[in-house]
Parts: sequence; C-alpha cells; structure tokens
Amino acid sequence: MSLKKFALVMFLATYLITPAFAQRDTISLNTIITKTAKYINSYPIEKVYLHLDKPYYSAGDTIWFKAYVTIDKHQLSGLSNIVYVDIATNQDSLVKQIKLPVVNGVANGNIILSPAAYKQGNYHLRAYTGWMRNFDNDYFYHKNIAIGNIIQNNVNAYITYNTTDAGGKPKISAAITYRQPGEPQLANKKVSWSITNPAGDEISKGKGTTDQNGVVTVVLNENATASLKNTTLTTSIDLGNRKESLNKFPLNAAIAQRDVQFFPEGGELTLGVRSKVAFKAIGANGLGLNIKGTITDNTGTVVAELASQHLGMGVFALLPEDGKTYKANITFPDGVKTTYDMPRIKPAGICLAVYNNDPDNLNIKLTANDPYFKANQGRIYYLVAQNGGAIYFAAQTKLENQSYSAAIPKSKFPTGIVQLTLFTERGVALSERIAFIKHNDMMNLTLTPDKKAYGVRQKVKLSILAKNSTAPVAGEFSVSVVDESKVPSDENAETSIFSNLLLTSDIKGYIEKPNYYFISKDADVDANLDILMLTQGYRRISYRNIITDKLPQIYLYPEQDGLEVMGTLRNNTGMPISKGNLRLQIAGKNLNAETVTDMVGNFKFSKLNFPDSSQITLSARNNPNSRNLTIAVTGDTYQPATKNPYMQDEVTDIDSSFKTLLTNSKRQYDNLHILKEVVIKSTSLVKKPSHTDYGIFSGLPVMADQQIAGARFKDCNNLLVCLPSMLLGVMVEDNNLYFMKNASNSNRLPLQVFVNGRPMDFATLTSMSGNDVETVEVFKTDGLSNINRNYQSDGIVSIITRKIESSKITYAQLQEMLPKGNLLTYNAQGYSVAREFYSPKYDLLKQGGGFGGDLRSTIYWAPKVKTDKTGITSIDYFNSDSKGTYRATIEGIDADGNLGRYVLRYTVK
Repeated sequence: MSLKKFALVMFLATYLITPAFAQRDTISLNTIITKTAKYINSYPIEKVYLHLDKPYYSAGDTIWFKAYVTIDKHQLSGLSNIVYVDIATNQDSLVKQIKLPVVNGVANGNIILSPAAYKQGNYHLRAYTGWMRNFDNDYFYHKNIAIGNIIQNNVNAYITYNTTDAGGKPKISAAITYRQPGEPQLANKKVSWSITNPAGDEISKGKGTTDQNGVVTVVLNENATASLKNTTLTTSIDLGNRKESLNKFPLNAAIAQRDVQFFPEGGELTLGVRSKVAFKAIGANGLGLNIKGTITDNTGTVVAELASQHLGMGVFALLPEDGKTYKANITFPDGVKTTYDMPRIKPAGICLAVYNNDPDNLNIKLTANDPYFKANQGRIYYLVAQNGGAIYFAAQTKLENQSYSAAIPKSKFPTGIVQLTLFTERGVALSERIAFIKHNDMMNLTLTPDKKAYGVRQKVKLSILAKNSTAPVAGEFSVSVVDESKVPSDENAETSIFSNLLLTSDIKGYIEKPNYYFISKDADVDANLDILMLTQGYRRISYRNIITDKLPQIYLYPEQDGLEVMGTLRNNTGMPISKGNLRLQIAGKNLNAETVTDMVGNFKFSKLNFPDSSQITLSARNNPNSRNLTIAVTGDTYQPATKNPYMQDEVTDIDSSFKTLLTNSKRQYDNLHILKEVVIKSTSLVKKPSHTDYGIFSGLPVMADQQIAGARFKDCNNLLVCLPSMLLGVMVEDNNLYFMKNASNSNRLPLQVFVNGRPMDFATLTSMSGNDVETVEVFKTDGLSNINRNYQSDGIVSIITRKIESSKITYAQLQEMLPKGNLLTYNAQGYSVAREFYSPKYDLLKQGGGFGGDLRSTIYWAPKVKTDKTGITSIDYFNSDSKGTYRATIEGIDADGNLGRYVLRYTVK
C-alpha cells in the first residue's frame, strides 16, 4: 500500500544576508535539503488534539471531546480516517479504548465515567492514529485527567512525602490521608502497611493509627533493608466492620530529589566563548521551583548571579576561561543550599547563538574560539532552519572570521517552533537551538452573547464570527460551556489548541502550565518562552538519521479505507486457497460484502462501517470442497498503555481540590438514583460457575488467588484491553500477561489463558466482549495440575463465559451447531457510537416550579460547529439552575490550517 503524497512547500532563503553567507549552494547542502524533503514526503507528521468539555471530572460524568487530526502546517488531515482514544489508570492499565471515524480531519466522541469502573484518582488520556504508532509515542496527544468519585462509598487516600535529615542520612516519611465520601474524618482508625519490592518480597511493614484529621504517618526507610526504588507501599484501614484495601502507592516519587539542570545554548560550553546558560530547577514533585544563587570559579570568585524568572527557569551568561572550573551555588526556597558542577567545557568549538527579542528578525551569531578557528579556517558550514520537517531557510558560509552575525526575517517561518542546526560540510551537526516564532496571526474568533446577563434556565444565543485577519473564513469548531462555580480551573495550566499543536506536540518532556505562553499578558511572557526553548529539545527530526538514510521502520500504514477485516483462507492441510470466495455479513445491519483471496490466500474487506462489538460472520461456503476450508482472521493490534508524560499534573488531594464539583456530582446522582422499597419473597441457591467445572483444572487449588465477577466487565467492548486493568499485580508485554513481581526477570514465563477450560493465546481475547464473561479466576500456582510445566507458563487465568439455557436437540441440529471452518462468527471492535449531548429546553412561562434540579456542570457541548465562507454561525442553549459565572470556550481550525480559540464569560443571576 503506497502512502498518500502531500506537496511539501519549502522556502529556501539563500540570499545575501551578510557577507558571511554566500549565495551558492553546494552538493552537501542540497543533499541535506533533498533528503529532508524526501523524508517528510514519505513520513508526514500527523498530530491529534482533543478539545474537552472541561479540565477534570467526577464519576458519573461524561468526557465529551472533539478530535482534530492535522498534518503539515496544521491543516486538517486526509491521511488517516480512524482516530483512537484511550484512557488508562495511573498504574498504566487500559480502562477504555475506542475507535472513531475521521471525516475531513475531525471526529467527536465521548467516554462515560461509570462510578463502578472509575475509582477516584488520576488517569492518562491518549489520542493517536494508526500512522502515528510507527513513531515515538511521546508525540501522541497526552493529558492527565483527574476523576473524583463521591458516589461509591469507598475510602479515598492520597499521599505526600517529606524528607528530613537524620544524622546525615535522609529520613523519608509518607503522610497518608484517608477520607470517605459523606463521612467525618476517619480519625483513630488502625492502619496496616507493607512495602514490597518488584519481585513481590516484603521488605518492611508496620501499623499505625490515624490522627484527628484522618492522617497516618509512615517512615518509609526506617526498617527497609533495600532501596525504595521501584517499591510499592500497600495499606489497609480498619473501619470496624471491615478492612478496606486501598490503592497501592509506587514509591519512586518518595525518593525523587529536587534538582537543577543547566543547558548551555547550542549544546555545550566552549572555552573563551561567552554563552547563555539556561537552568531549570524542579522540586521532588517534578514542578518548577524558584531558586537563586551564584556561579563561582575554582578561586571562589563570583562570575555570575542567577535567579529563577518563571516556574524555576532562568538564564545567565558565562565566559569560560582557560584553567578554570565552575560551580553553581544554589539556595532553595526553604533555605537549603546545594552546589552543582557546571557542564563540561569544550577546549575547541564553534557555537550557535540565537536572539529572539527583535519582533521582525531572528538574529543569529556564530562564534568560534581560537583553537577551533585555527584548525578549521576556510572550511564550509551550513545553517538549516526547519519547522515540522519543512526547511524554510538554508545557507552556507566559509569560516573566515571568528564571529559572524546575521538577521533572518521571521516572515520566512510559520508560527511555532523553528529548529536551527549548524552543520559541517560533511553533514555533521555541531550545534543546535530551537526558538519559538510568534506572528500573532491566529484566527480571529469571537463569541457574542445576545444579552449582557441572563437568568437561570434562560435561553442563550451566542453568535460566532471567524476571521483570518479581516477576511471571514470557513472552519471546523467545537464549543464548550461550563459553570465555573462548579468547575474552577487555572487557565494557564489548561491544554489548548494553541499549546498542544504549536508547542507540546513537538517537544519531548513535561511542560508546566503550557497555556501561559499563549494567553498571559505578562510583559516577560515571550522572554520566558525563549528560556523554555533553551531548556527543551526538539527531536521530531533527526538529521543524523536522515543524512545516513536510517529511516523509521513502518509496520502500520495510514488507515484510509476505514474499518477493515483481513485474514487468510486455507484448506485443512494448511495450504492457502487462491481466488477463494469470501462473503461477509454483519448482524443487525443490512451489510453484505464479497471478496476473493489473492494468490497466497489472503483476503481483505475494506471501507466497512459498523458499531463497536458488532457480530461479523464470514463464509467460505461458496467454494469447491468448502467443507475442507478454514477461515482465520487477523486480529486488530492495539497500543499498550505507556507512562503518562504529564504525571506531574496529577492531583493528590482530589477531595479538597474538586470539592465543589464532587458535591454537585453527589447531588446529581442522588436526584437520579432514588431506591424504592424492595421485598424479597424467596431465595434460591444457584451454583456459580468456576474452574472446578473443567477436568483440566482438577489439580488446581479449590480457591483462586483472585476472582472477578463478570458484571465488572459489562461495559467492556474488547476483553483484550479491559482484562489487564482488572487483574491485580499483572502487566502486559509483547501480547502476553506476566506477574509484575517478575518484571525484572529476563527468564520470566507468561500466564496461560484458558477460556472455558481451553487454552488460548492472550491476543485472541480481542474477539471477546465483556458481556460474554461470567467469571475470571487467577491462580499464582498450578497446584497438582502440572499446567505450568505443560504450557511453559507461570500462573493461570481462567475465563468462564456465560452459559446459554440448554434444551434437547436432534442429532441433525447438533451437526448444524458444530463449528465449521468455512463459517466464522466473532465480535469485532467497530466504531464507538458518539452520543448526542443532552441540552434541556425550558419554557419559563409554562413551568410550574422544580427549580434547583438542573445541576449540570457542563452546560452545553457542541462538537459540530461550522462556519461557511461568511465566517458566521450561531448556537443556542438553556442555562441551568445555578447562578454565577459561566465560561464558553470555542476552538477550531479553518481550511488553511489557521488555529483559533476564544473564551467568553457571562453572568447568570
């Protein structure tokens, strides 16, 4: 399958900017330009951004979102026609994965946060296309989502760490706070705890009692004989009538140290060259920490002073001198002082410096020190600047002076990150710097209300106008309206279409409060953004790999034909059947399709459209000797859960942080779920299915180590995705299940999966729905069964499906019911059906009361807002019963890839 080609527009500035840069290209420069152009044509960069209705949620809510899939210069993509959205726990277990059809670069969907499935905590939301899976998953859409749960009567716990000095050794303690929805503080409750290493061995344990605020303190390294790295703290609290085991706490955060990192401009400090040095100080929680300090040489002389400017970041200048070394003497906010060695100093080198304070030009300076200049005088160098893989500036120079300066017009570059790289004539990158270009050329979006203020349940009409500069434009938009009294938020910390598509989607690593750089009126915001660029690295495009033709391995092609069903047709000897006839039918849909296998027996049905968990039937009966044929389907691959790169945004005390939303959520839930009197007239005991029903399990222990009722899987569309998140102490790797205690064991064996007593590969569970499951049992040992030896496994997962009521049948009926290789029926993962947001309509003149019952926190959600060439449209909806400030946010993209965002606040009295 060939990739869809996209025209690459490259602006190559090889004009005279100073005598330093000649107007002539060389083969080496042309090679860099040509290979980069070929790379970006063959491997276009796709991005996904999700506009969410609000920044955090409570159980019982629905996450409403619109996906914008972009390519090239933020134009809506035509490359991929399917987008994937999934949500995982903070333990990296997938909870939900959905597919959505992408039409003209956009899709919309929702995730229902059922109280039983989503415990209180932090979750990792991801979005990506199949094509994006070929590349680094750091460039997926990532967001930390905090979800509170006041509906389930569970004990919630959150943990904070404290480190003190104890005789020259750090004493690390954890304060664990326990809370229960609707209950007073859990004071004077007994707590048991233990610390285990990755192998599952207990290295420390103890007991304690909560204080009047429901807090118990645990000293983590008092009795431990091993490092706390990769260990886990498990607690249980005695509530009198029961003990409730709480979430496990990974303790890597407990040993995280505050740190200061230094980033010389261009990559390295060079002897005799004055350079900017950026720094970033972070606390144990990974967030910026404001510091101050001095830089001293080995004689103790202060050569520079430093102080944080924004979120622990700052910059100072340093001129390294021969025979000297340098240290940074740092003072933290709590008065603690620490000394750090400065980065190494190159004895010979050339540096690239960029000055981004001129509104019209990007000023650059190349400086070579004496040893480097003498060794390389007269040699050719190249300067290349690119954005998103497209080269917008390329020039060459001969090293005739030790220092050159030049100005590149910013009009050559689009808004966003520009990567400037200095090469030798052999194509070796010597120095690199990224800078952010701000043109203030975003789409001009406005929301205009039809009134200055509104009443409760009153109709609101918002007029929308979209312009690119002064000209109206057609575009795709989404609008969210929330009640800010219930969902207050820090707008600087939000993820917006600007902060994602222009900044975080191009940079690896965590960026704190990314929206600040786009909405702040701070006079220093652009200077702070430039310091951020000095502390981050741009790694989407590796020139070294491009020049050496080390290209990425492609294993997933763009999904341009929608949903597909693929597989092979063979006879009972295993030989492929060429030109075989296949027929596809989907239950409940008037959909029939036919295809013919290729020369090696492969078949494919493309451009299908069916909802999730649809039952598909494939038939090969219309072939000679069809009784001897077997159909095999190639299952969908899935993207395993990954570490959340935005885990620093995790909210520890959800109960306090989201108190207004959680209280409102509880009121909503109580209004909708009123239990009526239930009279039990009779009871009967029914034997529950278990592993004892199957002979192969006769040697297993009578009691499983873990048992999960099928009801837990009722909302699961794909058992392959849901099962790992339900199993305690189990992880997924290479399409196998393993016990986490064996994570570091290179010789570990997987768990063997059985379905109704029959061994199955873990990957085959993709065809099973959670509704099929009656019970799941997990065994850590195989007892007297020898299953582990026979199947080369280390543990057993037994899945028992729901039974169908039996009745007597004839032999002929039995023959008809027996599975036939030429007929295959299975559940497939189709598109998630997007629900419509419910927006009530009120007629105030006809209402007889009932005010106070409309407690919506998301007042309105419209994912399909479009403007035509006039740039004008409108939306209308009704307010809820809450008074206060409502916040309306519109985001979107026009046909030319211009981004837009606007926030309106209005009052409800």
